[in-house]
Amino acid sequence: MLRDLGSRDEEFVALVADIRARLLQLTGADPAHYTAILMQGSGTFGVESVLGSTLAAEGKLLVAVNGAYGRRMVQMADVLQIPVVTVESGEEQPIEPAAIAHALQSDPAITHVAIVHCETTTGIFNPIEAVGQVVAESGKMGNLGQGDEVNRDGVNRVYIVDAMSSFGAVPIDLAASHIDYLLTSSNKCIEGVPGFAIVLARCAHLLTTSGYARSVSLDLLAQYQGLETTGQFRFTPPTHALLAFHQALLELEAEGGIEGRARRYQQNYALLCAGMDALGFRRYLAPQHQGYIITAFYYPKHPHFNFASFYAALSARGHLIYPGKLSQVDCFRVGHIGRIFTADVEALLAAIRATLAEMQVELPEARGG
Repeated sequence: MLRDLGSRDEEFVALVADIRARLLQLTGADPAHYTAILMQGSGTFGVESVLGSTLAAEGKLLVAVNGAYGRRMVQMADVLQIPVVTVESGEEQPIEPAAIAHALQSDPAITHVAIVHCETTTGIFNPIEAVGQVVAESGKMGNLGQGDEVNRDGVNRVYIVDAMSSFGAVPIDLAASHIDYLLTSSNKCIEGVPGFAIVLARCAHLLTTSGYARSVSLDLLAQYQGLETTGQFRFTPPTHALLAFHQALLELEAEGGIEGRARRYQQNYALLCAGMDALGFRRYLAPQHQGYIITAFYYPKHPHFNFASFYAALSARGHLIYPGKLSQVDCFRVGHIGRIFTADVEALLAAIRATLAEMQVELPEARGG
């Protein structure tokens, strides 16, 4: 990031092209059928770009909701005046594919289905492969081209996956999961810095969306066309964030790709959970629903525990955790992703242990352990 390249510079244009190619290579997606589009702004900008650019005026969106980020997509649809319905489950339960199937069967007007892969409200993993199969089987019609599966009989249903916090650390097969649009951002599991969102799009559907966009700056098709024709962003790109991201991709490949990074994050997760269990903390999710991206823990039931004091004491020791986003219960969250290793997790556990002692909080489950 200490280098400075102009946004129209030939070297920078080549770097952007290389980023786009490497993103597809990460997933094994066929570049004849998928493309990578970079969009300035946070990951949320990318989500809004897809929702606002890929639904026709007569489109209708179904959103699977079991956390804050599913609810955010519903909010976007409302503001964009897109008709929207939801399939909801409790924040502690994954989305049921059968519930999606029932909703699609009951409402033939639904054209798009959106789901969050790792709902970081809790850390739960939703079954995107099974839901994708349901969407694909909800209707079929003739091909646009060999290998394309976006056209379906009677209803053109499109599958959108928010993989903001999982892409780069969880293997995802776009074609096998029937994903038409996958969204992520530069600053999560690929370990870049904030600055832009990433959309992996199935070309066959994207090219049918001319005139759909409800925004100039977030027009996904126009962004794609600009990158394809000139290699440049339509508007000023986050040049330094892109330079950092290219380096992050090289480091991801050196670590063994998605599988290698997944192993490190899984080690962080296993060590953190074992240590927190030993200290007497209770996890919010059942183990079978928990992903290895972020974990939610209940507040301890102790009269001396105060989350603001707990957070401040850990921060003073050099460790930042996440407040909770759950709507019904008091929890905090600890992430396992980013440039952290087991030594960092051990240091966090030591800081938590010292902070609890300082607060005079002894958890019953930890006594005698």
